[in-house]
Amino acid sequence: MDTHLILASTSPRRRELIQLLNLPYTCVSADCDETIAPCTPEDTVCQLSKRKAEAALAVCPPQEGDVLIGADTVVAIEGKILGKPKDDEDAYVMIAGMSGKTHSVFTGVTLITQEETQTFCEETKVSVAPLTDAEIRAYLKTGEHRDKAGAYGIQGAFGLHVTGIQGDYNNVVGFPVARIYQELQKLGNIFQRD
Repeated sequence: MDTHLILASTSPRRRELIQLLNLPYTCVSADCDETIAPCTPEDTVCQLSKRKAEAALAVCPPQEGDVLIGADTVVAIEGKILGKPKDDEDAYVMIAGMSGKTHSVFTGVTLITQEETQTFCEETKVSVAPLTDAEIRAYLKTGEHRDKAGAYGIQGAFGLHVTGIQGDYNNVVGFPVARIYQELQKLGNIFQRD
């Protein structure tokens, strides 16, 4: 049976990463209410990934062999979730708060097949060098911080300031490919070779 993936996201970064699984896929917009009661970063991303997957389910229900994937990513430091910055000053505060510290990036993933639904969370720790005011301002001039959780993308100019990561790099980009691969294998050995 051929496996087909349905990605409940139109994010260019997630589209790029899902290709690493080497399976045919379709992207479906998964607009949903992202308002959530205060809870841990892990619970937040798990709830939101499920909500996104369920929104896509209404539009594109999986056929036999299909796996629908919803994902949501947040950046958290000392248990506080950093969402997308409201403006440049908000982004400045976020980046300054990460300076010289280690924070966590959490991605919740929900997989839906005709038979079952499962949700899991992956965490990657990211260490950032101490930053000067001038370095933060220079980064903000790139505009990369806009529309990004935690006001940065590790794959862009902010990567200059990342001194280390513990965990899956792709998870920081927003799609923990290695863990998703492992979970897809469990769903039906779809990657087993002869």
